[in-house]
Amino acid sequence: MPNILIIDDERPIRNSLKDIFTTDNPKNEVDLAADGMEGLLAIRSKDYDIIFCDIKMPQMDGIEVLDKICAEHHDIPVVMISGHGDIETAVACIKKGAFDFIEKPLDMNRLLITLRNALDKKHTATEVKVLKKKVARRYNMVGSSAALERVRDIIDKVAPTDARVLITGANGTGKEVVAHALYERSNRADQPFVEVNCAAIPSELIESELFGHEKGSFTGAVKQRAGKFEQANGGTIFLDEIGDMSLAAQAKVLRCLQENVISPVGSDKDIKINVRVLAATNKNLEEEIRKGNFREDLYHRLSVILINVPCLDDRKDDIPELVLHFCERICQDEGMTPKKFSDDAIKALQQRSWTGNIRQLRNVVERLIILGSDTITKADVDNFA
Repeated sequence: MPNILIIDDERPIRNSLKDIFTTDNPKNEVDLAADGMEGLLAIRSKDYDIIFCDIKMPQMDGIEVLDKICAEHHDIPVVMISGHGDIETAVACIKKGAFDFIEKPLDMNRLLITLRNALDKKHTATEVKVLKKKVARRYNMVGSSAALERVRDIIDKVAPTDARVLITGANGTGKEVVAHALYERSNRADQPFVEVNCAAIPSELIESELFGHEKGSFTGAVKQRAGKFEQANGGTIFLDEIGDMSLAAQAKVLRCLQENVISPVGSDKDIKINVRVLAATNKNLEEEIRKGNFREDLYHRLSVILINVPCLDDRKDDIPELVLHFCERICQDEGMTPKKFSDDAIKALQQRSWTGNIRQLRNVVERLIILGSDTITKADVDNFA
């Protein structure tokens, strides 16, 4: 149920607002405060979903209250109300962080619409926070081996810059995890992060996918479409499996990196962009250059920083942490009682060769959780892994 706080020095206004909000939805909880100080005390003792605050009040006016709320509780929508409103005051409130500004006499429909919009916004913001936590958990770098610490050290140094990074490593080593770590620690973390799997896009469509197209530029182009680079403008684009990109698309990507412009398919206009580029591949690009499959000039543009993600066989000290991490996540996601891995089971896993790397280990852990006993032993590993 939504918790609403009304801060106004006029009792009839406070009571009138409470009647409106509780009549519209009896489940709404509405608290009242007669001045700014009383309102701030209420905010510090209870979580509110929205606050309605008068501007003209004794001792502490609404603008001061708004400043303090935005400083201490910036995620709560605040609606400013005033009987002496003007455009300048309204603009000043919005600039300071108010969700909306409503003039007295108060219109009931406007109040209810504003309430619903503010609650929708707060609900969306909460969902975004939850999703970000899930994403952060999904792309968590697990392990404390020397090999992984070297990767972390490079990430810490490179992430705050706009340097392009080429991430190399075998399939399943966690190149995508490294890309997300670079993004989350960057100065662009609040801007878009756009992923492109170059191997999954047909060669005849990759230019359109990356750079967009105009309506009618080719069969099936029924409307104008922005490409991935334009979608990532201001943020970061991650070109996964870039070694599988066609030479024609490579030429366009090279121009984009050189000039910071893109040209949609079927257009003669350039679009300026500001995008940080991260790329990854499981191929040896220097070998691909010798074969004529990859442009050398693009390779040098992408590889300002090179990060090689080690194979799991080179960081077997991380297997106990990885097994615990995967076990907790899988049991939680499946609603299962957490299982344990015995020491001999862990040792047995460490003695194996992991050609599929982290991805293979996760699959094996999931199989053992499903088929193994409550405490997974070496026998379970021998039988099911």
